Amino acid sequence: MYAEEIKKTIEKNNIEFIKLEFCDINGTMKNLSVPCEQIDKVLNNEIMLDGSSIKGFRSIETSDMYFYPDLNTFTVLPWRSDDETKVARFICDIHNADGTPFEGCPRCNLKKMIEKAKKLGYTMNVGPEAEFFIFHKDENGTPTLDTSDKAGYYDASPRDKGENLRRKIVKTLKQMGFEIEASHHEVAAGQHEIDFKYADALTTADNIATFRYVVKAIAEEAGMYATFMPKPIFGINGSGMHCNISLFKNGKNMFYAPDRAYQLSKEALYSIGGLLKHVKSFTAITNPIVNSYKRLVVGYEAPVYLAWSLANRSALIRVPAKRKDATRVELRSPDPSCNPYLALAVILGAIIDGVENHIEPPLQVEENIYEMTPKELKRAKIESLPSSLEEAVYLLKKNEIIKEALGEHIFNEFVTTKTKECEIFKTRISPLEIEMYLDMH
Repeated sequence: MYAEEIKKTIEKNNIEFIKLEFCDINGTMKNLSVPCEQIDKVLNNEIMLDGSSIKGFRSIETSDMYFYPDLNTFTVLPWRSDDETKVARFICDIHNADGTPFEGCPRCNLKKMIEKAKKLGYTMNVGPEAEFFIFHKDENGTPTLDTSDKAGYYDASPRDKGENLRRKIVKTLKQMGFEIEASHHEVAAGQHEIDFKYADALTTADNIATFRYVVKAIAEEAGMYATFMPKPIFGINGSGMHCNISLFKNGKNMFYAPDRAYQLSKEALYSIGGLLKHVKSFTAITNPIVNSYKRLVVGYEAPVYLAWSLANRSALIRVPAKRKDATRVELRSPDPSCNPYLALAVILGAIIDGVENHIEPPLQVEENIYEMTPKELKRAKIESLPSSLEEAVYLLKKNEIIKEALGEHIFNEFVTTKTKECEIFKTRISPLEIEMYLDMH
């Protein structure tokens, strides 16, 4: 959109406030709200931010920063449309006081990686499948682990009690410009999925951040609580965020090759090779919290084994059946707690390395890997993802390709933050420890 177009929209819709949104290093949506009378300052990048107060940003000595709104992200927030006060938003890049992009801004960092791919002639498109849970609140408004229903995969109402809520979320997202492809109840009780159309990496990262924001806001309106925590309940499936990835060049899907085996191009195979080579090192980014590793275990449909397949859903990477422009590679390990800008940056970094250096993947695996014995896994040279955040951070620190994809500032801040997080969980006593050991010992 153009500046004048935006001003007319603000006037036409009687917008009173504008939210300037951005993500911190953890992927948490932050915002500053300004009256619409400040729109010229907003459009001229004159609104300031105290970077020292944001996790992973600046120290107090160099804290002055500026919001640089992306005009293409301007939208009216539909769930506020019935209020007397109407609100619109921009998603912003964060820049230094001298006007240069801030190296610690996750969105600026992703744009840097996109530019690197562009120099090779490629655009990465991504279609995410983000799952989430809906829980009841107690009488004090505190979230509980009481799921919104007891339904299962693809169940319909009345068993699926989240149908109306999903419909309202879908309607809101469509008003904000999303193209929704499907929505349904997931495997676990109270678990849901809404899929929106693939887009370029930057748009997709913006959409994931917006999607999480909208889902939580609409659930809150309904008196419920939505969470993208990967594994909130023991014994049932956790929430993942499968990423369907493709490379385009000059409007053509470079993964499709009708005359090659499986109709997959060399670029597709090299991309798979790059992902398999680096996935253990970027798992700390795509699965960034201690709880992420409660999901990445055998038995709950979460992929933990480093293999690829055309159809086998026990493999980490799958190539869905559709071809031509729909040819894509599905990376199944990421979860929706990740910072989408950092996650797509490291995925793109791994793919660029694979394509540039012609990294061949191993042969595809057709067997159910979950049923393979340790000896069979060893014979097939199938490794596993890290089993803990601590292990994942250790592997991240050893990988120069992924470190480069994050940039030095984000890499250092992320490692410091996650190391502290691991230390906290090491020293805290869990209720399960009390339950198991207090009486026994």
